[in-house]
Amino acid sequence: MDARPTLLVIAHGSRDPRHAATVSALCARVRSLRPGLRVEVGYLDFNAPRVPRVLERLSAEGVREVVALPLLLTRAFHAKSDIPSVLREATARLPLLTVRQADVLGPSSLLTDALERRLAQAGLRPGDRRSTGVVLASAGSSDPEAIAVIAEIAREWRHTAGWCAVRPAFASASLPRTADAVRELRAEGVGRVAVAPYVIAPGFLPDRIAAGARDARADVLAPVLGAAPELARLLLRRYDRSVADRARGDLAALIA
Repeated sequence: MDARPTLLVIAHGSRDPRHAATVSALCARVRSLRPGLRVEVGYLDFNAPRVPRVLERLSAEGVREVVALPLLLTRAFHAKSDIPSVLREATARLPLLTVRQADVLGPSSLLTDALERRLAQAGLRPGDRRSTGVVLASAGSSDPEAIAVIAEIAREWRHTAGWCAVRPAFASASLPRTADAVRELRAEGVGRVAVAPYVIAPGFLPDRIAAGARDARADVLAPVLGAAPELARLLLRRYDRSVADRARGDLAALIA
């Protein structure tokens, strides 16, 4: 049996079938980048298999160590409360299985690289940067930490990439909405406005972002991040960090 911990990607789930299809495509890309690494998917809601069922199956098959990686871009409720609770309840019934929760994906320069890729696919060229304002449109959260992170990503992205402006927007829970951010940039005299969805998979909230972009007549609407190669590399980066942290902790315990 492979000595490496199994990677369990934890996705939220959605009634929209495009969500699970995108998660599957992303995990397939991860497997192609790291042949031999076992990569499983578990969902919190709507889709199967649910996280507890995956962990039960892995334990029954003799797996003893799992890195549970939240497929989340910000550290909000699901990462802080929901996922830890699900993992605690599941592992309490599986004494032979050790599960370590990895960090969420964002922020990361790989994510802004993926956003740049999607904007280029939507038609923007390098020479458009100085005249283009970008709306960084995320799903939204009631968690102030998550909202602050999105705002900081917008500021840093503008500074490093040279866009005319980068403004955060949210599909739920927080303001401004995508359409309002587009209109604000127009009112400030920005000649071209692009909307970059800061979401991984299609679904209800990404559709709301797209509707807001259309309603406000944004010039460019990029696709969601999806199974971008940068995203697949980021999943492996978070996995490797979790494995390394566990190894350092074991070494410290031995020294002590």
